[in-house]
Amino acid sequence: MSASPVSAPIPSHSRASSLTTERDFLPLRGTDYVEFYVGNARQAAYYYRLAFGMSLVAYAGPETGQRDRASYVLQQGKVRFVMTTPLRSSDPIADHIHRHGDAVRVIALWVDDARRAWQETTRRGAVSVAEPYVKSDENGQVVLASIRTYGETIHTFVERDNYHGAFMPGFQPVEEDRLARPVGLLHIDHMVGNVGWHEMDEWVDFYARVMGFSLYQHFDDKDISTEYSALMSKVMANGNGYVKFPINEPAEGKKRSQVEEYLDYYPGPGVQHIALATDDILHTVTRLTEQGIEFLHVPHAYYTELQSRVGKIDEPVEELEKLGILADRDDEGYMLQIFTKPVEDRPTLFYEIIQRKGSRSFGKGNFKALFEAIEREQQLRGNL
Repeated sequence: MSASPVSAPIPSHSRASSLTTERDFLPLRGTDYVEFYVGNARQAAYYYRLAFGMSLVAYAGPETGQRDRASYVLQQGKVRFVMTTPLRSSDPIADHIHRHGDAVRVIALWVDDARRAWQETTRRGAVSVAEPYVKSDENGQVVLASIRTYGETIHTFVERDNYHGAFMPGFQPVEEDRLARPVGLLHIDHMVGNVGWHEMDEWVDFYARVMGFSLYQHFDDKDISTEYSALMSKVMANGNGYVKFPINEPAEGKKRSQVEEYLDYYPGPGVQHIALATDDILHTVTRLTEQGIEFLHVPHAYYTELQSRVGKIDEPVEELEKLGILADRDDEGYMLQIFTKPVEDRPTLFYEIIQRKGSRSFGKGNFKALFEAIEREQQLRGNL
């Protein structure tokens, strides 16, 4: 089985599209994979196969010569997750799990030249985690290098054009997954990071200076607030628009915001949510619900005002309300989105399911309804 590169299509009118590859010192071809450090990778993989419908496509562990950990590679469309667990409690991965619970450790980026990506970013101030190195087997070679980002999250640059085997050297392919129940996920639309008080601009500067990203959109506490809580967010995008990273920080409010709750339980900066794209959100959310995924809900009043705010849309409003799907419009079209409840026992990581119908926005018109729904969940947990 050949490991296909994982990337998202270029937005039709990306604000960053004017940056040519000649000017872009870090050309990215997309998100290669996201690696989670988890307490039990076998069980985590089972959850993502049955609930999110992802297919097990490759495995590495003691049976394949990987003595210190077990890793399961899951894929649906161009979304690729790796679930990794340590085999001994003394392993540094176990320390990460002890601090953060099951969590994203690696956001891997697909590049043409991993050595150059590492050189360019470290020259601009990135802290190296792993200098460029080669992994090879009978199917070719992969070049890897890593740098540090917010918290304990790292970016790994992956150069894989000369590799034609399963995911990576050391992994054995899984030819058929009879458990997977696909739901129509296509690719990663964006990944959101939560950082501490007054740290957003520091990491916005990091992505601009070190990685050549541009400011895509900006939301302040007037945009993202309720009666009780607020946050601020800036969205950074790479030159071709394939990779987008919103960065959130807390803002002052009457009560504790969702970002503060995350920072407390994680603890510290980390990946808050991953937005997964679909081209049929009604189908995808229906299947996910049937397979046990729980979503946030918004009140009926939201839908009575929906068409007057958003205008004509293709989907029946009653179907959107039945599933709890939100809608918003910008000057290029509209988008549909919905958010899961946290998928860990800690109120940290969750997912967004998103369908774009021309819109490049992030649902600004939905912020109040969404955050009030999150606050209701915080209240149930006693954390508001």
